[in-house]
Amino acid sequence: MICGVDEAGKGSVIGPMVVAAVGCRATEDLAALPIRDSKALRPKQREVLYEALFRDFSIAIVTIDAAGIDEARSRITMNECVAELHAEALMGLQPECAYVDACDVNAERYGRTVASHLDFPCEIVAEHRADARHKIVGAASVVAKVTRDRAIRELEQQYGKIGSGYPSDPTTIEFLRSYIHDYGSPPPCARRTWKTVTNLYQKTMRDFS
Repeated sequence: MICGVDEAGKGSVIGPMVVAAVGCRATEDLAALPIRDSKALRPKQREVLYEALFRDFSIAIVTIDAAGIDEARSRITMNECVAELHAEALMGLQPECAYVDACDVNAERYGRTVASHLDFPCEIVAEHRADARHKIVGAASVVAKVTRDRAIRELEQQYGKIGSGYPSDPTTIEFLRSYIHDYGSPPPCARRTWKTVTNLYQKTMRDFS
């Protein structure tokens, strides 16, 4: 089996990070699917591809929520956390070879880190922008993105409009500001170790004290 691994939500300030691994017998198995980096696809295109991938390929998904990310960051760096989760996803499929989207500036080092967390032999090929260079990683990108988008929609049912969850989204920032103002603390779905959250908390509490 050949696998591709990618994640969605690494830089988000709200909601989970999702890591997905997609496996196939040969890369040609994906030839008929119009797979690209998930960010280059429309939501409906991603949903259609997601269903096709789940129907015809091996899938493993690992999700870590905001509290889990905060706990991990008290022990290790974010890149090390992602490497551990990439390895966990691969453990579910146990391929002979895996292409992973490298989070480290040193792609080879990142590949070695992922491999160090595996308990089975697997050739790890870590590359930057692997989701755009390898269809199998693009497939994993689609699965991770759709899974995370669904998780964000579930959070919206609980909290109302929260935006995309990323610091660059004004809707997300306004939600955090309003929640902190109303409740005196960040919401449970927020990553409290993120500077965006700590800065907003300090400013909001100072403005309304």
